[in-house]
Amino acid sequence: MALRVWASSAANALKLSSASTTHLSPAAPLSLSRCFSTVLDGLKYATSHEWVKHEGSVATIGITEHAQDHLGEVVFVELPEPGAAVTQASGFGAVESVKATSDVNSPISGEVIEVNTKLTETPGLINSSPYADGWMIKVKPSNPSELESLMGPKEYTKFCEEEDAAH
Repeated sequence: MALRVWASSAANALKLSSASTTHLSPAAPLSLSRCFSTVLDGLKYATSHEWVKHEGSVATIGITEHAQDHLGEVVFVELPEPGAAVTQASGFGAVESVKATSDVNSPISGEVIEVNTKLTETPGLINSSPYADGWMIKVKPSNPSELESLMGPKEYTKFCEEEDAAH
């Protein structure tokens, strides 16, 4: 967290933002997501910027730091009820920020067994702790082999760098 605060302060002091990099030399591309976003080992990642941690018969799902960084301050989270079915690459909820409302897709199929009710009162947990306190749902996977179609940390980092460079 301290590193992220430092990075944000440094970016502000240098007047850098992910939306405005026109003052940078085109010969020296800079990926702010690589500099300022965290990608964790032990997780799988979807191209729609959700992460999944599979432990035993439970998969915990949330949105990545990269996603929350692009969303801005999260002010509302819509989550499914326990018992709901989720399908890989289909929406299960939404995150509303000061910038936009975005659907959240499930990286795997299964049954929701738990939702993070803390997000109802404190949606900003997605910003401050996207991989820990800001998790969204826990799922009992119906097809664990779907995890194999997701990206690992290195692949996701490269994906984000390429996506940011294209914008």
